[in-house]
Amino acid sequence: MSTLTLLGIGLALGIRHAADSDHVVAVTAIAARYKRIGPAALIGAFWGLGHTLTICVVGGLIILFNLTVPPRVGLSLEFAVGIVLTVVGLLNLAGRGGFVSADPHPPHGDGHSHDTRQGWRAFLVGLVHGLAGSAAIALMVLATVKDPWAGCLYLVVFGAGTIVGMMLVTLAFASPVALLSDRFRWSGERLRLATGLLSVGFGLYVMYQIGLVDGLFRAVPHWSPH
Repeated sequence: MSTLTLLGIGLALGIRHAADSDHVVAVTAIAARYKRIGPAALIGAFWGLGHTLTICVVGGLIILFNLTVPPRVGLSLEFAVGIVLTVVGLLNLAGRGGFVSADPHPPHGDGHSHDTRQGWRAFLVGLVHGLAGSAAIALMVLATVKDPWAGCLYLVVFGAGTIVGMMLVTLAFASPVALLSDRFRWSGERLRLATGLLSVGFGLYVMYQIGLVDGLFRAVPHWSPH
């Protein structure tokens, strides 16, 4: 397989990776606070940047030094994803930060400060998701690519794909939200609550699955990177 073909596959898989259920739930819960398409798409970009950073750093270390991730460590990172999903959902349910107005020039800089907070939140959520997925992606690369530096380049392209993919996901979510908010003023608040409930429910499910079913809190954990 040529390097160009491999990188093309990495880009495509990165875009596909962005559509994983836990990623979509987390980002849409944050993007649900926006009634404007542009800032919502930036949330996807911030999430993708955080995800790419940890994928490249941690995944690169695994590839270059042939590191092994202990099962309990891998499960702990995935459990952290459940915690993050739950916290993001609870913030939505609590109404922390409210909504950004459809007015592109909100008074007193409120929109800018809101954008900054939500951008950092998405970045941190992406960091945690990237940590949880680094081992699986690195092992996939090791099974395919013999040159470790080519493997690291693959991770960079894969990460770029996740940024593009998550921006597409948030655009697909934000476009109907913007249309609904123009027609029905109550839709934004209900959407925030709905995405909050979904994020909390999914986060609790992830913690149950990792903690009890996969055995993080048992004597012998069972973990296969995915």
